[in-house]
Amino acid sequence: MQPDITFSERLEAIGDKVTLSLDGLIPRVTGPESDLLSAMRYSALGGGKRLRPLFVIEGGALFDLPAKAMIRVAAAVECIHTYSLIHDDLPCMDDDDLRRGQPTVHKAYSEEIAVLAGDALHALAFEILADEETHSQPKVRVELISLLAKAIGARGMVGGQAMDMTASGTQMEMALIARMQRMKTGALIQYSIGAGAIMAGASDEAKSALSGFSNDLGLVFQITDDLLDACGESDETGKAVGKDAKQGKASFIDELGIDGARRRAKLLAEQAKQHLDIFGSSALILRQSVDFVINRSR
Repeated sequence: MQPDITFSERLEAIGDKVTLSLDGLIPRVTGPESDLLSAMRYSALGGGKRLRPLFVIEGGALFDLPAKAMIRVAAAVECIHTYSLIHDDLPCMDDDDLRRGQPTVHKAYSEEIAVLAGDALHALAFEILADEETHSQPKVRVELISLLAKAIGARGMVGGQAMDMTASGTQMEMALIARMQRMKTGALIQYSIGAGAIMAGASDEAKSALSGFSNDLGLVFQITDDLLDACGESDETGKAVGKDAKQGKASFIDELGIDGARRRAKLLAEQAKQHLDIFGSSALILRQSVDFVINRSR
């Protein structure tokens, strides 16, 4: 990476590479599956910050891993993230009409196709990780697959989403809200940041530092999301706002208030950066990602 490149330029460059990779990995729209394939491409290639792919690639850069392999892992993570957004937006979940500034998949196509497009992207992620182009050692590929399954399963992203749905309209204690968000949002972020350490066979010290960083960053990300929902404008966020309060969903703002949530996010952001001290200047972009997350408008 060029030493004088800005964070925004790095994020854009990685986004372009991952989009190009996904363009090649998701089949073109042909045959009787054309609606499904079109919906997959509509959702996966239709924009987004590509922040999780940046975490994958910058985490891998700490250990000088091959860029091609890290882009494949980044593409797999983006498939999972996109599938989760498609399903989150469904009428039976958050019932959103807008995502990334455009109609959600079930609005652009149909509810049935949206469900199946999410399912297919979920499957594609594991297909990518299982391929020897991702890593030459089967043991490493199995570990990548196993840890991703855990990160997005009943004790990870999906479990956190279930807690979010069932807790609607109820009062949750701070510790339970934090646990829910670590599962719902933080688990996939933690996987993204730690994938490079798995592929490199990194030391326990390095893995622990990245785990601490990702835990704190995941909470910063969710608190910022809560603040955007409470205070943002839909033309800036690219999605509907004010829905959490209307649906009675538990959030950090319930316990901390808006000012308290901002203070907590700032504290966690500084704490997250401290975890990266052992990596020195190699972690510059990861440090800058913390500022990007806490200051983002969408």
